[in-house]
Amino acid sequence: MNPLSLTSKLPQVGTTIFTVMSSLAREHQAINLSQGFPDIPCDDDLTRRVNFYMQKGLNQYAPMQGAMPLREQISSLVNELYGANYDPTDEITVTSGATEALFCAITALIHEGDEVLIIEPAYDAYIPIIELSGGVPVSISLDFPDYKIDWEHVKKLINGRTRAIMLNSPHNPTGSVLSADDLQQLQKIIHSNNIFIISDEVWEHTVYDGELHQSVARYPELASRSLVISSFGKALNATGWKVGYCLAPAALTKEFRKVHQFVTFSTATPLQHGIADYLQYHRERVTGLPAFYQQKRDRFLELMQGSRFQPIKSHGTYFQLMDYSAISDEGDVEFAKRLTRDHGVASIPVSVFYRFNTDNKVLRFCFAKEEETLAKAAEILKGI
Repeated sequence: MNPLSLTSKLPQVGTTIFTVMSSLAREHQAINLSQGFPDIPCDDDLTRRVNFYMQKGLNQYAPMQGAMPLREQISSLVNELYGANYDPTDEITVTSGATEALFCAITALIHEGDEVLIIEPAYDAYIPIIELSGGVPVSISLDFPDYKIDWEHVKKLINGRTRAIMLNSPHNPTGSVLSADDLQQLQKIIHSNNIFIISDEVWEHTVYDGELHQSVARYPELASRSLVISSFGKALNATGWKVGYCLAPAALTKEFRKVHQFVTFSTATPLQHGIADYLQYHRERVTGLPAFYQQKRDRFLELMQGSRFQPIKSHGTYFQLMDYSAISDEGDVEFAKRLTRDHGVASIPVSVFYRFNTDNKVLRFCFAKEEETLAKAAEILKGI
């Protein structure tokens, strides 16, 4: 019998850093500030509402587009926050998490040889999905240490093969946020180009210091060519539920749904109805998140005062970057692993979010944790 031959479609891809560091944290019983999940429970009323719909019997397939009550609540919320009008019938699609929405958006738009501009450091799903679609990722590095976009550089990279730009704000892993000026510069750049925008806005409800989240949905010209992706996992402390959504004009939504129907088809029915109820009666729990997580950020920074780690202040997400160059000249992957093994605190090395592993000696810590967890972690880190 001839041996089977398999050629990988993603030869450079291994196990994600999130799995690696969480596994290492479990092995060494370390405080896990690596993977982006809170140790704060979701609201009891939210779980009661989901359970109500389970008991009521809403346990079969939801509509492929998403349960209408949830799509209506999303439409209302987006209008309240950004003044944007998305028709729940043909411009909003519920997905099984934001990563599924990213997969469907990229797969629907990108053809063989199309170039996609990626702002790095970048969420690790973007490039593999682009490559699976036959696209060519083109990397643009944010300026360190402020993590700002050089729009003149972006302009120079655009050519006839450029199909889309991936945006992410608030930005994972850096915690930087796009300003109104950033969106206006982007609008000028793409005005005369046939370029789409895939805007990853899953951290939209975690923007600090009185700033507003600059969703592309605020800008009609940008919104007309954008797929805006978000998720309820972060906002509701329920990352394991994997309920996300995509906002897009009807023509783009039509193409998006062609892919979505063959990926997950639909998302858990009782979760959708429970979240819809919760948004209707407890919307302030979502819109009030910036104050809650800003307090967490400020407390973590306060606890870390006096350490040799130097913070690069987070303006969004629930991640805080720390520069460790005063402590070690090790590469960030090795330092993060040693920090977990020898000191009992797990983090994420930022170099893994770059295509070619740019290493600025920076680690990412998740501060969406209870006070006791943050205090224990900070005490250890201050002793290093």
